[in-house]
Amino acid sequence: MGVTLPDATFRHGEGLEALIKALGAQDARYVGGIVRDSLLGIDAADVDIATRHQPDEVLDRLRAAGIKTVPTGIAHGTITAILPSGPVEVTTLRHDVSTDGRHAVVAFTDDWREDAARRDFTINALYADPLSGEVFDYFGGLDDLAARHVRFIGDPYRRIAEDHLRIMRFFRFHARFGDAIDSEGLEACAARANDLMALSRERIAAELLKLLIAPAAVAVVTLMVDRGIFAAVLPEITDPAPLAALAAREDAAGVAPAAIRRLAALLPPDAADTVGARLKLSKHDRRRLTHATHGPGGEGPRALAFREGTMIATDRLLLAGEAVGPILDWSPPRLPIGGGALVTRGLSKGPVVAGALRMIETRWIAEGFPDAARVDQLADEVVAGLLSTNSE
Repeated sequence: MGVTLPDATFRHGEGLEALIKALGAQDARYVGGIVRDSLLGIDAADVDIATRHQPDEVLDRLRAAGIKTVPTGIAHGTITAILPSGPVEVTTLRHDVSTDGRHAVVAFTDDWREDAARRDFTINALYADPLSGEVFDYFGGLDDLAARHVRFIGDPYRRIAEDHLRIMRFFRFHARFGDAIDSEGLEACAARANDLMALSRERIAAELLKLLIAPAAVAVVTLMVDRGIFAAVLPEITDPAPLAALAAREDAAGVAPAAIRRLAALLPPDAADTVGARLKLSKHDRRRLTHATHGPGGEGPRALAFREGTMIATDRLLLAGEAVGPILDWSPPRLPIGGGALVTRGLSKGPVVAGALRMIETRWIAEGFPDAARVDQLADEVVAGLLSTNSE
């Protein structure tokens, strides 16, 4: 026997043995990322299984075994098995009947090689026997994995014509796994970059955000800018230098890369909201993208973190090249006084109390968040001033 899977953690997941037994080990194999990552010694979260069984038979077998199923993509042969250790996608072997660059019409097959041939890159077309761990490689994926070579299966132009998103995936996988870039794949992606216009911006965003936190993101984004990959769909991305500077600051500060922060580095400040809308980012991510470009202000790191939250403050400081150390292990405190304490000092309930609290908070922030004793002093001073003013 040749190459075998290591004894990876996922292989001991609760419920996985019962799933394999229900499918029949001879008719099921691990496939794709779970095989690739296990061979690289990377813990992978998503377990995918390919099977010879038709989707209806998969459903029948799993239900008979008492395994909960969700028909997540049954038209394309995918059923999700809900195991105690997590979901597992089970997909019937298939081949493409027709494609238009966005969607594929598939037919089911029982041929492992035919299923492998429709996949994008050689390193993603590896299968493994669930019992012995024997790895099946139909297109040189093992050699490419050893060489850190991201290579299309077959003709790159044809593979891109089948699914235009493979342009983005080529660069994302190279940023994560690649060494020397595949020249044929690069030329095909550059030549067909305008094909990205046919895709939903959500799909482009999903790939881009994953790419931006990959180990070689800076080098790969630089290459993509140089080769005009973004021009048709994200023409705002023209200068990779701010991304390189941000990545260096993240590394120096020991801050984990953040995709939205890195996207903000690539955009002109006045384009953040427009791009966030075009990519159909979540409301949370759009807010973060827009706020990241506002600059740090002049109050200092902790004042910024108190007002905007640690996440946005970290984004702004790193993007501006300012120190983030003061807020990395700091949790913004709560103002240690409430409206009731001001009423007992003589203020009337209502807007005047809210205004007094804002005045106290402003001074408290300016003094660097002193303790409760100092806040009591600030409250006495503010209340006294208001009462004096009101009595005049």
